[in-house]
Amino acid sequence: MSTTVRTIPDRLRSLLEQRLKSWETLLLLVAIGIFIANSFASPYFLNAWNLSDATFNFTEKAMIAFAMALLIISGEIDLSVASIIALASTAMGAAVQMGVGTPGLVLIGLGVGLLCGAFNGVLVTRMGLPSIVVTIGTMSLFRGISFIVLGDQAFRGYPASFSWFGQGYVWWVISFEFVLFAIIALIYAVLLHKTNFGRAVYAIGNNATGAMFSGIRVQRVKFILFLLTGLMSGVAAICLTARLGSTRPSIATGWELEIVTMVVLGGVSILGGSGTIAGVVIAAFVMGLVTFGLGLLNVPGIVMSIVIGALLIGVIALPRLWSVWRAR
Repeated sequence: MSTTVRTIPDRLRSLLEQRLKSWETLLLLVAIGIFIANSFASPYFLNAWNLSDATFNFTEKAMIAFAMALLIISGEIDLSVASIIALASTAMGAAVQMGVGTPGLVLIGLGVGLLCGAFNGVLVTRMGLPSIVVTIGTMSLFRGISFIVLGDQAFRGYPASFSWFGQGYVWWVISFEFVLFAIIALIYAVLLHKTNFGRAVYAIGNNATGAMFSGIRVQRVKFILFLLTGLMSGVAAICLTARLGSTRPSIATGWELEIVTMVVLGGVSILGGSGTIAGVVIAAFVMGLVTFGLGLLNVPGIVMSIVIGALLIGVIALPRLWSVWRAR
């Protein structure tokens, strides 16, 4: 009597090996390692409410990072996202002083984000200016407007219903922000990996000229990506302002570095053409766990900035070092 030996098909085996060797798998292992290290480093880490609080370290930034990932894959970048948050928050704060309610504040936050994204998009796609130069300029412009309006003052008095966007919980320790983060991650994953628009983004990032000759409206796609980045900055401004309960012109200072780090750490090539939303999601958890763990150990904020900066340089340099090592 003969026995049949079941083997894994070559195609499935190749797919499994590819997944196991992927950057996302390595990043997931790093996240698990950091989680275990944090649980030993602080007795307060595994508390359910503390873990819930840890999500606030990355959800707002990750919302922008999803849109930023698509923009970087297309070969562009937006360094004005933190300043868009400041301007949107300032506009909402000014509206509160005039008696505008929660629905109006949400519309203002989203609207300012869209307008700023459109402004960046026009300068890049219509006038042909480099996105890195344009957004460095608008980074100063948008933040400067906030400082002119507020000076050293702050807007307060947000309604309780508005505060729910940044402080509310959907169920037990599951915050509204975390649920929103998960929904937005799913939307961007479908948009990038399952639609013609996402395929166009990859094509543009790999070869914009070839994509244009293939019938893709390159400038239109890039303009939409700038709109999405501005919109996500508006969403983050709503959540952050609601969580803090006040607006200052210095709000979200330095976030552009953390957001770009999150995207690049997630496996998105800074040169464009490759990357996944899954990688950005895992990178968001990694950075959230790192900053929350350091916070529990009372590590100063400046040290966290050094860690994030070193992480960005390391992630960008790693592929180059790897290729040199393999060549030798």
